[in-house]
Amino acid sequence: MISTRLITDEYINRLTEANDYAGAAKLLLKRQLKDWQQLTDGYNILNRVKTKTINFDSFRMELQFNPGRMKSTSAKVDNEEIINRECFLCEENLPQEQKGILLLDDYFILCNPFPIFPEHFTLAATEHHLQEITTSFNDLILISKILSKYYTVIYNGPKCGASAPDHLHFQAGTKQFMPVENDFQSIKNEFGEVIFEDEALTLCAVDDGLRKFIGIEAKDEKIVLDTFNRFFEIYGYLQKSNEEPMINIVCNFNNEYGWRVIIFVRDKHRPSNYYKNDGLILSPAAVDLGGVCITPVERDFGRINKSLLTEIFKEVSLYKEGFGYIKAALKKKFSALSF
Repeated sequence: MISTRLITDEYINRLTEANDYAGAAKLLLKRQLKDWQQLTDGYNILNRVKTKTINFDSFRMELQFNPGRMKSTSAKVDNEEIINRECFLCEENLPQEQKGILLLDDYFILCNPFPIFPEHFTLAATEHHLQEITTSFNDLILISKILSKYYTVIYNGPKCGASAPDHLHFQAGTKQFMPVENDFQSIKNEFGEVIFEDEALTLCAVDDGLRKFIGIEAKDEKIVLDTFNRFFEIYGYLQKSNEEPMINIVCNFNNEYGWRVIIFVRDKHRPSNYYKNDGLILSPAAVDLGGVCITPVERDFGRINKSLLTEIFKEVSLYKEGFGYIKAALKKKFSALSF
């Protein structure tokens, strides 16, 4: 049965038939901006956002005052809340005007009505099942290649940024919009430690004073997948929980260099400051960790500075000893390995 959610557009169909899904997504956004008022309103808000840059050694962070993101930033994701609400990513609960493109037979490309990126999409699974990276990482890297002409793909774990932890989804946004994409090499050179490197793979660990992440760079899909699985086994053991460990991922693909997967490791969902009476409404997820920090409250936009941002990110990032354990365990796993 063909979904009524799919957009019927001759030009979009031509692009998907030619496997140009990035071009099709770009055209979908243009079409939806004409036909869907909520999306138009969201982009009107985005066009009026205030931004400021906070400079660190070898990298920068951008702060975005975006009132359109209040619902997502402050989303309640506890089990009781999830059980008592309809899933807003299930096809039958999407806004009537929202149309999409079928990708890999398992995902809808949907325009995000609460955008952060100049072009922002949600890639929602066609079937309702849990946000889980172990069963979907291969989809993530494949989709990042398919959309690589224009977009970077991100993943937020169910306990650290996903506003729909009960429904598998990724997001895609304008390539090179997040500072970490442009600053990656300088950050790696200044703050990184190479865990393993040969002609097929570079695996590094980075602690830049705010964030802690593992970087995977490789041209071969199987190497990327195998490296991620080895990392995730270690990280899962460290967390000692049946739940998915806290993780955010930024993934992009380049035809010349292959994949770059940035895996942010976490200790907390939200900083303690978030829960105070006059606390900051800043809930770090993949985009924030990627260098575009979203606050929907103008007061917070005015008072966040370098010191406060450092405090927030250090609090939610994995503790020093845990990151040290990951690095040591990865070195051990990769010491006798050659691809």
